[in-house]
Parts: sequence; C-alpha cells; structure tokens
Amino acid sequence: MGHKSYRVGVAVGAPPLFTPTPVRARMDREPYDRLDSTASSPSELFEHFERRTAGGRAYRVLPDPRHGVERGTVVVERTGAVVRGYPSVPRILTLDAGVHAAFDADETVAVEEKLDGFNVRVAAVGPDGPLAFTRGGYVCPYTTDRMRTLLDLPAFFADYPEAMLCAELIGPETPYTTHDYDDVDSHAVRVFGIRDRASGRPLPVTTRRARCEAYGFPQPRLFGRADPDAAVGMVRDAIARLDAAGREGVVLKAADGEPRAKYTTAAQHHAELAGAFSLPFDYGRDFLFSRIVHEAFQAAECDDDAALEARAHDLGESILRPMVETIRRVDAGETVGTRHTVRGDADSIDALLDHLRAQSLTVDVVDDHADGERVVEFVKVAESTTDRTRYYLNGGTRDE
Repeated sequence: MGHKSYRVGVAVGAPPLFTPTPVRARMDREPYDRLDSTASSPSELFEHFERRTAGGRAYRVLPDPRHGVERGTVVVERTGAVVRGYPSVPRILTLDAGVHAAFDADETVAVEEKLDGFNVRVAAVGPDGPLAFTRGGYVCPYTTDRMRTLLDLPAFFADYPEAMLCAELIGPETPYTTHDYDDVDSHAVRVFGIRDRASGRPLPVTTRRARCEAYGFPQPRLFGRADPDAAVGMVRDAIARLDAAGREGVVLKAADGEPRAKYTTAAQHHAELAGAFSLPFDYGRDFLFSRIVHEAFQAAECDDDAALEARAHDLGESILRPMVETIRRVDAGETVGTRHTVRGDADSIDALLDHLRAQSLTVDVVDDHADGERVVEFVKVAESTTDRTRYYLNGGTRDE
C-alpha cells in the first residue's frame, strides 16, 4: 500500500466550517436523517463539522460531540456514507453503588477486559478498502495497514458492508500507546464491538463474540455474565487479578452490547500518572486530578490501613519520580517526549510520520532499520515540558 493512498489532513484552502448552499442542503439531508441528531436541520448539525481528506477523498468529521452525535463521527463527501463515533463510556468510582446505578436489578452484566491500547473504528466506505478511523475521526494510515494485515477484513465486510468494527491496537510497538502484554511481542488487535456504522447500534455481546469467532477476530477476555449483585464480586475479583498483572481494568456491558461503565485498576492509575508527570507541562490539571480522584475513591472503598499505606507510597512514587527524572534529563540537554516503536510496510510508516507531523506534532526519528519489516523508533517531542523545564532551570519564575 503506497504512501499516496494514505495522504491525510485538512484540505488546502478549505474553511473549517461549511456554508450551506441548496446543493449542499440536498446532499446533507440523507446523512442528517441517518444520524438522528437533536439538531433541527442539516445546516444546524453540519456547521460543526470540519473537512478533511484521506486517500484523495474528502470527508467531514465532528471534532466535538454536538446535538446527540458523538465526537469523531465521519460523513464521506461523495457518497454520504456515515461512520458513527464511538460513545464515551462513563467511569464508576465506587464499585458496589456504581454497578447498581448503571444496571437494573433484572439486567445481565457482561464483564470484559478493558485493554490499554489505541481505540479505532474500521469501516468500508469506498472502493479503496476498509479504513481505520481514530476516536477523533482521523484516518490513520499505519493503523489502517495494520488492521488490513491482522484481520480478514474483505471476508467480513463482504458479508456485513454496513458494519463497523470497534477495535483496540495494543502492544509495545504502536504509534499511540505503549503497554506490555505477556502474549503480544509487537502489536495485536482486539475487537471489542461490532456496530452499525450509521446508527451506532451495537450487536449484543453474545452475537458479537460469536461473529468475531467465526471470522477469527481476537477479542478481549470475557470474565463472565451475572446479575448486578453477583457482578460486583465478579468485577472485584477481575480487578484484583488485572491489578496484579499491571493491566487496565474492565468494561461493564448490557446484554444489548452497549457499554454502561468502566472500572480501572490502581496499576493503571499509577501508570497514567507516571506518564503524565514525566511530561508535566503537556498534560492538563484536570487529567492529573481525575486520576488521583479515581485512586481516592477506590482506596476508600477497598483498602484497609495497610493497603492504603502501600497505595499512598506507590501513588507518591508515580508522581514524583518521573517528574524528577524529566527535570534531570532536560538539565542534561536532552529533549523529552513519548517514545514509540512501529514496524510494518515502509510506505505505511512514511505515511504515519507524515500524518503525525500534519497534526502539528514534532516527531524525531531516532532509529530506522530493517528486521524482516521496517522498524522505526521515534519520539513525539513534548515541547511544552522541554521549554518550560529549561526555563525554570535557568532561573525563570512561576506566578502562583
């Protein structure tokens, strides 16, 4: 797959918003009806969309949720094909009360593992083959190539052309997240949902799991199904096992496949805080504070005094150590950021690097070699943290 097939970005000279015309209004009517939004007219909805291009095709994307339509929802310009955004899944902070608030007493709760990876939607919206869309609605060239390589997409979309696969790209070698899994050497895919791409309606959990098995699609671990009372204990046991293994957490789904809530491990909270405090001036205070809140509520519900002391020690280390290490690295003249390794087709990796730079990221390639496939190690430079830390080291002051 060549580099030109994956040219992505904002169309040159295109305005960020759309000016309605009679022709545009007619073209927008069908996708407007399919999206079933709360907007009173197509123009009221589509004024919030931005124009982008991928593979020489123009499409529009909703960068923020509006009128009941999810962030990242895509409308392909020529065909009017719709790829619905993935819904935001609320997080519960207290397990017992949270499960019973999210589910009625007579409902069945499916408990699946939540993986620390990169969430994408895969849909067939044109003759060039299925595309992988990020949560924000960008077409990722590298992830598209990986999904086409790792999954039998032609067979699936030949049978279900109006579907979209909701999947996670996981492993130590991905361009967006890095997390070690015992059974993943480089990267792998886990399909956690199948939805109608226009309506966003999911397949029931049992149907989706059977369909994925039929096409050989790997899926997240299913811990079980239970009524809400029993699900609390099931989640508690799953979280203890996942925490010990340094994994992320669980998603609680209704029988119809809709995710109702997520619940994460202390190990994940500490890992996220360590990553954020290693780049302290590139992450917002809301992100940092929210992770500490997650820890506090989990500790209040689950910890005795000894467990609380151990958790407090681990929390403090996840905050202080990475920040000190970053300060020392900048003081030594190093540039800091997030380090990633990717492997695959040479052209798709070139397209990935172009894609990242087109989003105003500074990307430094530190290694590029062949190992069966092309392997590239690069750093997404954290310019704000580098510059601000250097400023303070040179005697700069901070207003507080």
